[in-house]
Amino acid sequence: MAVDRDHVLRSAATLLTRKSTATMDEVAKASGISRATLHRHFAGRDALVCALEDLGIAECEAALDAARTDEGPAREALRRFVAEVEPAAALLAFLYSENQLFEGEAQNAGWTRIDTRIAALFRRGQASGEFRIDLTPTWLTDALYGLLASGAWSVAEGRVAPKDFTYLTVELMLGGALRREES
Repeated sequence: MAVDRDHVLRSAATLLTRKSTATMDEVAKASGISRATLHRHFAGRDALVCALEDLGIAECEAALDAARTDEGPAREALRRFVAEVEPAAALLAFLYSENQLFEGEAQNAGWTRIDTRIAALFRRGQASGEFRIDLTPTWLTDALYGLLASGAWSVAEGRVAPKDFTYLTVELMLGGALRREES
């Protein structure tokens, strides 16, 4: 019987976003396969996490594409992006906590592509006068990642209704990013 790699990755993502310390045995069980089969596809937890990283990057890039972040007002583009990335937010929060993904020179180039695209959105919003210019696009990008992760964790813990994720994330981000008129 052929193993559906995408099913295994998505099952692992679902489990690990709820229980980041899950063992490979637990991942195999959640995927409906044996541990030996899981190990044939992923030599260990690090290999599985790297495959999940590729999935998370692909989903984030797809969300950026779907959000059309270079169209319309920057604040609306940001709102579209958060809505599009919401289904992957828990996976991104898990990956965000996996320090080995962000250490050393072997960092996946996908994160740089994503950072560049999100920072460009903030830069565009600054140029149009929508966003504050005293906060760098890099900082705004990092702050957005933090809000996405916090929102995902709050939903997972039942402190925030899933339907409120986009609204709460965007409103807090924009409330701190909107340019204010000087008195």
